[in-house]
Amino acid sequence: MTDNTSIPRDELAQLQSKYSEIKHSVNNALAVMMALAEMSQRRPDYAEKLASAVLTKAPQIVSSLQEFTLALNEKIGAKPEGLPTQLQ
Repeated sequence: MTDNTSIPRDELAQLQSKYSEIKHSVNNALAVMMALAEMSQRRPDYAEKLASAVLTKAPQIVSSLQEFTLALNEKIGAKPEGLPTQLQ
């Protein structure tokens, strides 16, 4: 799809900043989950902490990505497609 939609620089900067925040949050959440997964291989008592981290962080990641997608789509005038309304 080719469109001549342009986003003002200040709005683009806001989107870039939001993307950077989300990327940082996702990387941090995944690092915690990976560390807990490694630890749970050595110490089974960490498996409960891993499960708790996954159940807490996964919905936060999904929500952040959905919010960013909606904001981006709003700026470019696209209709969101196939976004789940909640994590199942």
